[in-house]
Parts: sequence; C-alpha cells; structure tokens
Amino acid sequence: MTETPDISETGKTVAPELPEFTLEDVKPHNTAEDCWMVIREGGIRKVYDVTRFLDDHPGGPEIMVDVAGQDATDEFEDIGHSNDARSQLKKFEIGKIKGDVVEAVATKASGSGSPTTSSGRQDISGQNGPLYTVLVAVVAIAVVYFKYW
Repeated sequence: MTETPDISETGKTVAPELPEFTLEDVKPHNTAEDCWMVIREGGIRKVYDVTRFLDDHPGGPEIMVDVAGQDATDEFEDIGHSNDARSQLKKFEIGKIKGDVVEAVATKASGSGSPTTSSGRQDISGQNGPLYTVLVAVVAIAVVYFKYW
C-alpha cells in the first residue's frame, strides 16, 4: 500500500516534518562511515547526514570528518560556501535540533546574529578555530601550486 502525501488547504503537497535530534544524538555519528553534522540555517540548526558526500567534497573527506558529530556552522560559514554548495547540502538534511525555535528567538531578541549563552552573553566559542587556519593554509598552497607549476 502506498502512502498519500499530505495536501494543504491550497492543494499543494506538504513536506513531512523531519525528525528532531539533540546534539547528544548527533555526537556518535563522527566517522567517515557515519558522518553527521549540524549547520545553522535561518536560526534553525539542521542535521545533515553527509556520509555519501565525503568522497565528492572538494576539500576532501578529512575536513568534514574533523567536524562530524557536532555543530559545524562556524567552519561551514568561515569557508564561504557558494549558493550552489548550500543548495546541494539540502539533499542531505535528515532533521533538526530540538528546541531551536526558542534558541532562534533568544538570538534575535539579543540583537546579535550570534547564538547567546543562558546568561544572555554572546557565544563566540569556535570562531576562527584550528580548522579554519588549516583550510586557509591548504587554499594558499593550492593557489601557489596551480599558479607556478
């Protein structure tokens, strides 16, 4: 028996609600064989299973495995991914982090685009971490290599 898709009052198909996860649920998925990551989009942290994409990632699988099982928003944004990359990411979305609507409202209410801690202070942890430094070095080496060889 086949399931009929939900139809809204306008007659358009309604996408099924994706499951919700906690960061603890995501944490064990941190290997090349099982690679999940969380990336914030529009105030909501979404969960992606990027295992199938690892070998196709232009920066190599290691970069993604390094941030697997955790919130990789800062690393994703620091690279400056294209709109095409962001669109491609949607294919791997499997859910969202529980309670993020409340967190998104708290972030907006604080007047900053960055997440806030429970005390209302801006959370700046993870910005410009070691992964960012490594990625900048790799890009610089690639530019030199392709320009002079």
